[in-house]
Amino acid sequence: MEKFIQYMQGRNYSETTQKMYLRSINLFLEWIDKQETEITKKDVLKYLEHLKTQKNLKNVSRKMELTGMNHYFTFLYQSEQITQNPCSFLKIRGIEKVSLYRTFTPEQLIQLFDDYYTVFVKNYDYTRTPPNRLTETKLNKERNAIILNLLINQGTTTKEIDKMLLQDIDLIKATIKIRGGKRSNERNLQLKAEQIGLLINYIQNIRPQFLTSRNQESEKLFFPYPNTGNQKSRKPESITDLFKPLTAQVKTLEQHFLNFKQVRASVITNWLKVYGLRKTQYMAGHRYIRGTEYYLPNNLEDLTNDISKHHPF
Repeated sequence: MEKFIQYMQGRNYSETTQKMYLRSINLFLEWIDKQETEITKKDVLKYLEHLKTQKNLKNVSRKMELTGMNHYFTFLYQSEQITQNPCSFLKIRGIEKVSLYRTFTPEQLIQLFDDYYTVFVKNYDYTRTPPNRLTETKLNKERNAIILNLLINQGTTTKEIDKMLLQDIDLIKATIKIRGGKRSNERNLQLKAEQIGLLINYIQNIRPQFLTSRNQESEKLFFPYPNTGNQKSRKPESITDLFKPLTAQVKTLEQHFLNFKQVRASVITNWLKVYGLRKTQYMAGHRYIRGTEYYLPNNLEDLTNDISKHHPF
């Protein structure tokens, strides 16, 4: 199993995930009492039935067991220890669907950013802001507008925003690199023409003021304004802290807005309509195609609504 562990580590699986997959495959191998090269799809189906009837596992639990087994046999197949994966194309049916997000159209997303910029940046009333907080407030709102713009146009996650570096922006090629993580792949996405001016202003005028306020250099693209108050009470700085107040601000502009996962779901759903499954998988950074397929119900729901609207009978 040592090589299988190295395989999982190479795919950046967490220690918890590694332990879960190891447990699944060890339980199966103990039950089947066969060499891996002799195991067939029929054996896997019998084991899944055993988990249902003898172990009383629900479908969602059996799906987790099958996932661990599938990863192990994929590893064996890729290392040419077996000629076929006995778990291929097996699925556990009858699992309750995850609730769908209400998605926004591209036009609604653009309007959401325009409204935010108008209300909270361009025309914001600073008369009630304490003088000692004025610079900080203005800089934070300018930064937040750029972050919201990237969430809306590139469909990034909040964690990906936190990992962005200045060098990830290529204004000449009009591209941005989104760094991968444990569950996502790195990708390079095109910037829209209207984003270039915003980013130039941020990089040349706004970001340097953050650096000055912090009195230190940083390669990060975004970072919090320095904490104020008692030094001992400070918690570690994180750009993710800004998303709670940003969420509250956006909710004042759009009553159907829930969170930034909903924004990402909207972007991916809109991409699926234009680019199809495989290109959307790359743009979204999904490591596996099933991650992209998860958003197909949103697409199907929109299609159903259109049919009902235009052909009610």
